[in-house]
Amino acid sequence: MGSTPQARRSDTRERIQSTALELFVSQGYEKTSLREIAEALGVTKAALYYHFKTKEDILTAISDELGRPVDELIAWGKAQPATLETKRELLARYSSALREAAPLYSILQENQAALRELGVGRKLTERVITISQLMHAGDAPLAHQVRLSSALLTVHFGAFTTARLEGDAETKRKALLDVGLEILDSTRDDG
Repeated sequence: MGSTPQARRSDTRERIQSTALELFVSQGYEKTSLREIAEALGVTKAALYYHFKTKEDILTAISDELGRPVDELIAWGKAQPATLETKRELLARYSSALREAAPLYSILQENQAALRELGVGRKLTERVITISQLMHAGDAPLAHQVRLSSALLTVHFGAFTTARLEGDAETKRKALLDVGLEILDSTRDDG
């Protein structure tokens, strides 16, 4: 039996998102046109318009898909007590979620000016801010708060700054997480 029209439409949307994501990462969001996305897919702009009217619509769909694990993590984190163990788990889960969402955050990082005013840019920024708020939940001395920030920055920004270092992406992710957890664990000495 052939696939249903809904399944074919879903497959096409996934292909569009995948192709657009590659182009957004390699060329930048602003420098990628709908025409280029259509050409890379081997379809007409009209066929592309059937699924997405704008580049922002495509990026929003990508953000919703790749950001879902971060959204689920935020919901989980909000339901947990503000303990060091919760923060360790939050950092570990965030590291894993970034593995898939890294291209999305890379687009945000590289295209800040272009995305600042778009809803998708604000949503990505809000996710990072919320993760930071969860990491900083509770009452702690300044040195403790700085270490919490350093642990999160290690995992988050490290994912984008280790590209030129030797090793595969998963090895680097684990190394960043290990360092982030070491920093986080040093908060036990803060009193």
